[in-house]
Amino acid sequence: MRQTDIAIIGGGLAGSAAAAMLGRAGVSAILIEPHRLHPPELRCEKIGGQQQIDRLDKTGLRDAVLNAATHDSEIWLARFGRVIDKRPSQQHGFLYDTLVNTVRGEIPPTVETIHAKAVSVRTSDDRQTIGLSNGEDISARLIVLANGASVGLRDQLKIGRPVISRCHSISVGFDIAPKGREEFEFPALTYFAEATRHRTAYLTLFPIGEGMRGNLFVYRETDDPWVRAMRRTPEAALDQCLPKLRRLIGNYTISGDIKIRPIDLYESDNVVQPGVVLVGDAFASPCPGSGCGTDKVFTDVAQLCSVHIPNWLATDGMGAEKIAQYYADPLKLECDAWAKGKAFTLRAVTLENSLYWRLQRWMRFFGRLGEGIARRARATLPGELALVGCALIVMSVPAI
Repeated sequence: MRQTDIAIIGGGLAGSAAAAMLGRAGVSAILIEPHRLHPPELRCEKIGGQQQIDRLDKTGLRDAVLNAATHDSEIWLARFGRVIDKRPSQQHGFLYDTLVNTVRGEIPPTVETIHAKAVSVRTSDDRQTIGLSNGEDISARLIVLANGASVGLRDQLKIGRPVISRCHSISVGFDIAPKGREEFEFPALTYFAEATRHRTAYLTLFPIGEGMRGNLFVYRETDDPWVRAMRRTPEAALDQCLPKLRRLIGNYTISGDIKIRPIDLYESDNVVQPGVVLVGDAFASPCPGSGCGTDKVFTDVAQLCSVHIPNWLATDGMGAEKIAQYYADPLKLECDAWAKGKAFTLRAVTLENSLYWRLQRWMRFFGRLGEGIARRARATLPGELALVGCALIVMSVPAI
């Protein structure tokens, strides 16, 4: 039986990042993952914003990830077929398999990867045993469960996955290109929904390599005829949920494999058990439209690998009292609550028609519009006049 301190089950973003962090810290670890290369799937396809990049930085993987991505220097914000702001951008685009395989490339050779499935687990206050599909057993002080929504091992551990919001949202990923011209006018674009009846949060278009990638976030049931239409006649389906988009970006074609991913929001229960912790989607699912998925992964992994595991390995045992410290980590709790709040706020501001949510929509719109006017004023007006104009705009228009 092979021995290690940490056995990581699952080589997606969370598991691979954990393996890289632990390996760099000199911790004895094994990564268990059946795929030699992560296969294509629709998940996170960009990282952006200073907060998200700062969280990535805490994993020590910032340079590798950003070097593998395509950076767009400016992003246009638009609604009702018109541009409301052009702002500097920190967006970095990539396909999810590129992201995961890049992170795997940062795992030191001291961390062994076993290409097999974990099919059984036995846990205790001291050491844990993982049975593999190749017949081998692994003994570890701690299991890091990073296998996403997979339920087999969770069922063995009696870890529940109650759904908080069924089919909370649907994410759509596709390649898009201008029709009849070489390129789009914008370097990157976020186009916000025009009306609640369209059940659409927003569309984001951003470059990956030489092409343009589209991520669309909608609130529909999986059997909605629109979902079928998006697969068969994607341009017409996109026109249906964003009718004034063509006015801004011109004619376009959607090509390649159109990926559609419904999202149930869930959060695991009965997780405080000896010898095992859950990270990333294995613990709780994010809403992709809220853009918080990688924040949760980077926070989980950074806190677990840089704070808790070193402390746990310094003393004997791996009882539930140690594991509870990770789930009570203030930074993890704060990030989880923030992500859940953003998921429900985005859905409500997209769909609800009460006076409160109507005001929220218009405040967000005028806030972005005000920022855009101020940005243009700073660029075009004389210095003193620009300062006065910007001050008046900021005082009169709340930015939310």
